Formats: sequence, structure tokens, C-alpha cells
Amino acid sequence: MAETMKDKVAAVTGAASGIGLECARTLLAEGAKVVMVDRDEERLQALCDELGPNALPLVVDLLDGAQVSSMLDRIVELAGPLDILHANAGAYVGGAAAEGDPDAWDRVLNLNINAAFRCVRAVLPHMIERRTGDIIFTSSVAGVVPVVWEPVYTASKFAVQAFLHTTRRQVSEYGIRMGAVLPGPVVTALLDDWPKEKMEEALANGSLMQPKEVAEAVLFMLTRPRNVVIRDLVILPNSVDL
Repeated sequence: MAETMKDKVAAVTGAASGIGLECARTLLAEGAKVVMVDRDEERLQALCDELGPNALPLVVDLLDGAQVSSMLDRIVELAGPLDILHANAGAYVGGAAAEGDPDAWDRVLNLNINAAFRCVRAVLPHMIERRTGDIIFTSSVAGVVPVVWEPVYTASKFAVQAFLHTTRRQVSEYGIRMGAVLPGPVVTALLDDWPKEKMEEALANGSLMQPKEVAEAVLFMLTRPRNVVIRDLVILPNSVDL
């Protein structure tokens, strides 16, 4: 173990499963303290018990603005000054726009856009004051390539990309790096509403990645020299033609 993250404090949202959990595991293995942010208190506690003393649970409902706004103080109390925010939590919805459920759209848009932006707003003054920090979004290849079967999800990730790169240019003078990892399809709960035949086909032809592969990309982004920012890192299964 190289311990490339030794003495770093990271907060990962949506850390109780999928990409968030694998990113937390990877950062812990590299020596970081990781505040694992999720709304599932029971699962968070069980995971932190398993992962060891540097894994610290923080129960936050990201759709509650007041809880998000107070998140930074709770992170600092748990672990110390924050070095890394991984705004990972998200939701997925696919399907034809003419047949969609606008209530389901609202939840996806609120979590993928509003909650993610609020998380960044909550930590940026702290990072600006310290004149250092890393903010990474879990975006999607759908944030740069419109995916025809998921118009609402695609729109949410295009919004993430726009916010990320405008804000990145505002805060770079303070030594803060911002970037996005943009994976193609990953085996997570976000794909639970994929059509059964589509999922079976993707698993059979190797066009799905594992969360660990995304976590390794995030670690690569965080371990570049401070004068280098990976602003977008697209990772795809080799069989995906995009």
C-alpha cells in the first residue's frame, strides 16, 4: 500500500453502495480518513464497523437543504479539515420522454443537480480559506454524449458538467481542483430499472464496468501533481461504441 492519501480527509456522498462505496474503500486503503455520507444509517454504521476506524459515518438526507448546508461543520468535527469532496450520490431514470413520470424526474434532477451543487456550495468557502482542495463529481459519459434512451438523466449530467467547469474556473486561483469522472455503464443499483433484456445483453457482451474501475480512475485524478487537474476523465468498456 502506497498510502498516497495519507493525512487527507475525504467526504464521499452516496457512500453506502456502488461507486461511492468502492471509492471510499480505495481512499481508505491509500491512508485517508473518509467521511461516508449517506441517508442509510444502519448500513453506513455496519460498513464503517467493517472498514475500520478511518471510515466515519455521517447520515445526511441530501434532499434536505438544511442538512446539506450544515454538512461541512459535521465533517470537520468528525475528521478534521476537509481536503476532498467526492460528490458521487445520484439517481437514474431512463425511458421515452413522452411516457415518463415527471415525479420520478423531479427526484433524479433534485439529487443529481440541486443536491450535488449544494454539497459543493457547503464546502467551497472552507477550501477557499485553506487555499487547497479537490472536488470530484461522479458524472457520466451521458454528460458529454446525449444518450437517446435516457433524456432526463442525460440532461442532469449535462447540467453537472456546466456547473463543474464554470465553478472550476472561478476557484482555480485558490489552489482548488475540480473535475469529473465520466463512466459508461457501471454495475450499480442505478441500473436496476434498465429493461431486463438490455441488462442481460450488456452483461453477456462485456459492456458494463465494475465500480472498482471507477474508483481507480478517481484515485488517479486525486494523485496528480497539484499543478495538474484532470478536468474530465471518460472511462468506457472497450466494447462500447461512443
